[in-house]
Amino acid sequence: MQNGIAADGVCSSESANGSRDVWSCKGSDSSSADHLVIMVHGILGSSSDWKFGAEQFVKRLPDKVFVHCSERNMSKLTLDGVDVMGERLAKEVLEVIQEKPNLCKISFVAHSVGGLVARYAIGRLYRPPKEEVKEDKSGDGCKEEQRGTIGGLEAMNFITVASPHLGSRGNKQVPFLFGVTAFEKAASCVIHWIFRRTGRHLFLTDDDEGKPPLLRRMLDDYDEFYFMSALRTFKRRVLYSNVAYDHIVGWRTSSIRRDGELPKWEETLNETYPHIVYEEHCKACDADQHETISIEDDGSSDKLEEELVRGLSRVSWEKIDVSFQSSRQRFAAHSVIQVKDEVMHIEGADVIQHMIDHFLT
Repeated sequence: MQNGIAADGVCSSESANGSRDVWSCKGSDSSSADHLVIMVHGILGSSSDWKFGAEQFVKRLPDKVFVHCSERNMSKLTLDGVDVMGERLAKEVLEVIQEKPNLCKISFVAHSVGGLVARYAIGRLYRPPKEEVKEDKSGDGCKEEQRGTIGGLEAMNFITVASPHLGSRGNKQVPFLFGVTAFEKAASCVIHWIFRRTGRHLFLTDDDEGKPPLLRRMLDDYDEFYFMSALRTFKRRVLYSNVAYDHIVGWRTSSIRRDGELPKWEETLNETYPHIVYEEHCKACDADQHETISIEDDGSSDKLEEELVRGLSRVSWEKIDVSFQSSRQRFAAHSVIQVKDEVMHIEGADVIQHMIDHFLT
């Protein structure tokens, strides 16, 4: 499918910069679609990484969604740091919103490091609630609610797919380092040579003007950053994680769990979602509820990682665990879970279907 050409009722256009917009070709559907879905790729990726996912969303929800696959951080631009990428994404989202005045709702679907970039961006896009509730009299059906918004839109779904929310340093968070302490320590020292500023953020070695690591700072609201308020304002927060064979992002960091909290799972017999092996709905926890868990009791964790787990657990999460253990492409699980390539990674299509079937519109 090229620019403006329909395939199965789905229209698509690609900008000169590489962004991809996907919508229903049926006029009545596209005019009623008031839900903006922002799809964010991972490190060294591009907007085409979400091509399959974007088209599936529009096929299944033609009169509901307008999908925008981000392009501001493609290829080597993903090495500039989570904060720089987040600022770019926030500006890109505002531009899309300005071009589509009929939009009322917004959701994010992000892969790998794109999940961290999306978390940063919503912290910049968050607008605190106004004191009064006012009904919109323009007749377009949107109402201003007494709650925060993301870029002026109602926040619906925040979905990450194999994203390293606890960072990538130590404790088998990057499986291809085999959990060998010496390898993990060495990686922390040299990762910035390969992945530059983004590598420092992922391995929690950044020290901007004596500040805590960026991922730690993203647990709080401060100045003009509303990281936690933004997360909290979404009606759903969802984590899709590979339980095995993801050699880039480990299960614990993508599912925001301590080692002892990883569930036992079995291959599923579910014909609809054959690769979904475990689902868990975790309620928000206050920091006080974690006082009984000491870092000394959990030898697989360190102080900073424990802070990240506790901080992110202050909001509820739906945790969806995925296994491609029996797949021919299991060693490419990090890409299969996203269906990065429609031919090579098609076994992950049921994960995309699960995402759409549970999507709040």
